[in-house]
Amino acid sequence: MSKKPAVQPALHKVIMVGSGGVGKSALTLQFMYDEFVEDYEPTKADSYRKKILLDGEDVQIDILDTAGQEDYAAIRDNYFRSGEGFLCIFSITEDESFQATQEFREQILRVKNDENIPFLLVGNKSDLDDKRKVSYAEASTRAKQWGVPYVETSAKTREHVDKVTSVPLRDNYATKNKKKNRLTKRLRNSIRKRRIVYYILRLRSELLFTKKLYILRRVVPKDIIFEVFYDLMREIRARKMEENKTNNGRGKDKNKKKKLKCTIL
Repeated sequence: MSKKPAVQPALHKVIMVGSGGVGKSALTLQFMYDEFVEDYEPTKADSYRKKILLDGEDVQIDILDTAGQEDYAAIRDNYFRSGEGFLCIFSITEDESFQATQEFREQILRVKNDENIPFLLVGNKSDLDDKRKVSYAEASTRAKQWGVPYVETSAKTREHVDKVTSVPLRDNYATKNKKKNRLTKRLRNSIRKRRIVYYILRLRSELLFTKKLYILRRVVPKDIIFEVFYDLMREIRARKMEENKTNNGRGKDKNKKKKLKCTIL
């Protein structure tokens, strides 16, 4: 009896964009290899692939770490065309890198011709809060204007130890983009509910009984950097499911045979 061929995991293509020196490569290497690279070397374009478990499903993430320097601006269009989701990164310590996100956003929308493309705005180097030049409120306002999520993270620390357990990112695409169909909204609501339950159970498991009192340990999702990538892949996956359903529906319409009228003479 012949064996059925193994099903290949779904592939999600993510593009890292942002000015030079904001930490795109550092974030990528933390996600891929659990390493923090402090020395900065300008990137031309590096590609990485990793197999992960996303909501119980084996998937592959293909990450393209692009160059942020102006010298490479002319070739970005080619990179952007293949992207299914984008992480737009700036440094909270550099206002110039934050202002540049507007240009990156416009270029992506021009190339993709789709305002609903999965997109996250990421403020990196949150461990350098004493050198902050871009306020959380300012970045959040821009993200709201774009209708995308915003998160701050650190390629160096990987976790925000000053915060208790929370859902790191809430998908607000369904509320910001009214044109998206009901299927996509149901998928996102389901994902959001599962993640909230997961973190509630995780928080409860940290409630330890001692002789006279309960001690609630302060817990942060171990890899908030992972959540940035995972949330974007959830967006890409939901979008693909929506497109597949639309395409399958069109195919069925084409395959319907036209009924011939019978005329009795």
